[in-house]
Amino acid sequence: MTMPAAIGFIGLGVMGEPICRNLARKSGSPVIGFDRDAAPLDRLAASGVRRAASVAALMQQAEIVFMALPSGAQVEAVCTGPDGLLAAANARHLIVDLGTSPVDLTRDLAARFAVKEARYADAPIARTRQAAEDGTLSVMVGADDATFALLQPLIATFASDITHCGAVGAGQVVKILNNMVLMQTVVALAEAFETATRAGLDGKLLFETFMKGSADSFALRNHGMKAMLPDQFPERAFSARYARKDIGYARDLAKSVGLPLSGADLADRRLGEAIDAGLGDLYWPVLSRIIADSSAAD
Repeated sequence: MTMPAAIGFIGLGVMGEPICRNLARKSGSPVIGFDRDAAPLDRLAASGVRRAASVAALMQQAEIVFMALPSGAQVEAVCTGPDGLLAAANARHLIVDLGTSPVDLTRDLAARFAVKEARYADAPIARTRQAAEDGTLSVMVGADDATFALLQPLIATFASDITHCGAVGAGQVVKILNNMVLMQTVVALAEAFETATRAGLDGKLLFETFMKGSADSFALRNHGMKAMLPDQFPERAFSARYARKDIGYARDLAKSVGLPLSGADLADRRLGEAIDAGLGDLYWPVLSRIIADSSAAD
């Protein structure tokens, strides 16, 4: 594959910075970054990432532009603002959303970029910040076959598992449902943990025993063992606010196909309670504290 003349990267936060670093080190193309915060750009300079003065300036230099932004609202703003990606897009551009965004928004943006003869793909990422550092993320891609073929070797610089889920929007469907299942599983783990504790069992023994049986899961080994068990929910991780945003996308997707989701509704309520309790900026398994504080009548 011929590598693009330059790769643009917008959004250098918790996940975006290590992803951009891997692209710069492994892709073989120059990488140009843009973020409102200068600190990650200062750090990325050591890996050869150049700084763009604006989104418009980045679009002048880059052919493929990755976005790693916190929500669909930010994606829409970056794309459709007066000096945004759409205003500068032309036939040489491919725009890629690495975040989790609503399916309808994703397909709408793809159609609007197509009017400018530009391409648009969704490639939402999964797994942890450490996986982003190590280049072992899982990525779910929504794109046509030709666009996927172009993107796959670039995504491989920061991901060990890459799935072509279908046309534009399909990656978001899979990612949104992945997060929905994860969040419901964490709610179940928190309920089991608190029930066991009140029944006089050691929570650590409970989780370690789960790991030996059919209740084992990624959620247990990461969110349960590393966050809920030590009761450690740092900031600068995937927060309860972000998690509730994602569960909201799942509920909206289900409504669009006429399906009620009682499990997702419960996860949404617990996350909402965590936010209302002032825990919204903490790592999202903090919802376990809400369950721990619940009364038997809850």
